[in-house]
Amino acid sequence: MREYLLTLCITAAVTYLLTGPVRKFAIVAGAMPEIRARDVHREPTPRLGGIAMFFGLCAGLLVADHLTNLSEVFEKSNEPRALLSGAALIWLIGVLDDKFEIDALIKLGGQMIAAGVMVMQGLTILWLPIPSVGSVALTQWQGTLLTVALVVITINAVNFVDGLDGLAAGMVCIAAAAFFLYAYRIWYSYGIEAAAPATLFSAILMGMCLGFLPHNMHPARIFMGDSGSMLIGLVLAAGAISITGQIDPDALKLFAGSEKAAVHQTVPVYIPLLLPLSIIAVPAADLISAIVRRTWRGQSPFAADRGHLHHRLLEIGHSHSRAVWIMYFWSALIAFGSLAYSVNSASMWIVLGVVFLSAIGLVLLLLPRFTPRVPVWAQAIVPPRYRRRRPVAAESMESVEVEQRTPVAVGVAGVNGATALRARSHAPERPKAETSR
Repeated sequence: MREYLLTLCITAAVTYLLTGPVRKFAIVAGAMPEIRARDVHREPTPRLGGIAMFFGLCAGLLVADHLTNLSEVFEKSNEPRALLSGAALIWLIGVLDDKFEIDALIKLGGQMIAAGVMVMQGLTILWLPIPSVGSVALTQWQGTLLTVALVVITINAVNFVDGLDGLAAGMVCIAAAAFFLYAYRIWYSYGIEAAAPATLFSAILMGMCLGFLPHNMHPARIFMGDSGSMLIGLVLAAGAISITGQIDPDALKLFAGSEKAAVHQTVPVYIPLLLPLSIIAVPAADLISAIVRRTWRGQSPFAADRGHLHHRLLEIGHSHSRAVWIMYFWSALIAFGSLAYSVNSASMWIVLGVVFLSAIGLVLLLLPRFTPRVPVWAQAIVPPRYRRRRPVAAESMESVEVEQRTPVAVGVAGVNGATALRARSHAPERPKAETSR
């Protein structure tokens, strides 16, 4: 665990320290697009934050390669090198898009090529754990197509949710934390070495997100851009592919008692192949709804709009920060709920806890529509949004009366530009003040 924590900290430190210089470079390079109709920020903000995140990834892999226990991952598996190759390609495509706004179909083709590069180097799905059936071996073409589809869907799910300050980085960090705990449990509790690469990928991904978040929280000083969102989406997909398609349920059967029980224990991992990721179910749901919505309107699935989940949270009255924290809450509930279910699926308390927290989440989600109003005697100690508002007519009449009774300071500009102040009242016997121009 100490080596994983060290790798995480090094990755976070490198990402954090490089984000400042990368921001200056993005400004000089002109990677500051104008405000678009779908944007929620008010000032042009530099992108290319993915540059710092990519070098954080490289630093994390380099440090892990020189640690005593983690170096075995590089010796016994080619998956770290496959991840680095695919990440470098997708990162380069993202950098070009952040600067030159390349076509969506070109990005889609680059995503498929990056996934294919990882498949060629061994990071692919070999079999699927199916409930009540067991492990089903896949042919080479089936494994390749499924791997490419999972990578592309995950990348675009993360890319679509990157619409508010700190949203994508925070949600992926939550998903990576849950995935790290699950992979670490399989690696050290069961002694299955095939889970080591996924554990390492999750730790590095957490470091990349944690190092970038301080610069990206509202109000953001820099955006990760496609170079960052596609990168962290690919790393998250690589971890899911590694632990799902490389670990044979027969190995877990020794600890679970039977193959069906072993497959049942991999529930939080084979679900990502269907959703495609249960641990980022919120971005996946946003992706599916966006594709359906745009296709129904006759638009391209990649045509940007303001119909994402975070846009809807803003429309119903949530502030920027509250909308981000609500998305964090639901992501954590789904991710760690799946994790708890994988540890003890027979416990009814886990189900009840998830249901209870879901009810709390719904209340928080609908809070702007049902804003409580406190009594008059408590209005002085609560935020302004919870205070009772008086009728507009009464407020305007009271303001007029106060203005008639209160002397007002009026500035009278002199010829030489100086300004003299004198008091003026609204008494009828005094003439109105004149202003020299």
